[in-house]
Amino acid sequence: MMAVEYYIFMGRDDEEIPPNVTHVRIDISVSVIPERAFSENPNIEEVEFNDDITTVKRFAFYKCPSLRRVVMRGVKVIEGRTFEECEALTDVECDKLEIIKEYAFAGCKSLISMGLESVRIVERYAFWRCFALRWANFGSELERIDKCVFYACTSLRIITLPLKDDVLTSDDIFTRCENLEHVDLVKGVHQTVAALLLEEWKTVVYKDIALINQILLNLPNGSHRYRDDGKKSQTIQFWIRSLLLQMNKYKAEHRSYLNEAAATLDLALTKDILFNNVLPFLELPSHIFDGGEDEEEEDSNDIDD
Repeated sequence: MMAVEYYIFMGRDDEEIPPNVTHVRIDISVSVIPERAFSENPNIEEVEFNDDITTVKRFAFYKCPSLRRVVMRGVKVIEGRTFEECEALTDVECDKLEIIKEYAFAGCKSLISMGLESVRIVERYAFWRCFALRWANFGSELERIDKCVFYACTSLRIITLPLKDDVLTSDDIFTRCENLEHVDLVKGVHQTVAALLLEEWKTVVYKDIALINQILLNLPNGSHRYRDDGKKSQTIQFWIRSLLLQMNKYKAEHRSYLNEAAATLDLALTKDILFNNVLPFLELPSHIFDGGEDEEEEDSNDIDD
């Protein structure tokens, strides 16, 4: 088996990629992928970035029909239309990605999934017509998903979101996502629920978390002609707000219980230390701190005498 030969891309303005190149490595001297650097290149199949590259400019890989794999572990920003219509793209490795701008992966028909756990902002139509996209797993850093981000992602079934208000900024985010049926919450939410004091609270919250998936199954798909997702975005956002209110209520009650318990324990510990350590050390009787009942009884006996 012959070793794959990589072309080293230097990032020069006048750089032309030889027509026979299929595999590319970005030189360590490059920190930004220039605009249209590989645009409409019919042959490249794989690109490996150096870890210091943080930004990929607009149209950098626009309409690269053979591009299958991109390794860009240090990239934080993908600008508009960067990978638009890369129809063969299936594998995207990105550990630090924060911002995905408009139409960045639009028309990537073969993309099944990609790492989104570090993403903060997803701009409009970012995954437009990604027909093969099955799941989108966001992390706790997510701040905003804009309009029509998942338009016509007909295979999308599962999305993972943080429990934050106003993450979904539009009512048409899931237009033509006929198969969206499951919403998960990031792991930290489940850890918070598990830490609640009363089992009754946990049962109620877990039940309400599962409720969204029953509701989604019964929602209409929306109109194909208009930006209508059958109220999926509205329903998910309402569900998130309801959960937030409930969680905040239980967390407040949880803190109240703990404060009361701590105060009681503090008093108990203080009295215990006083009786068992301080008084014996001073060789004083404990009844002097017992409300004076014994002393009053002795005084009464003296009077009777």
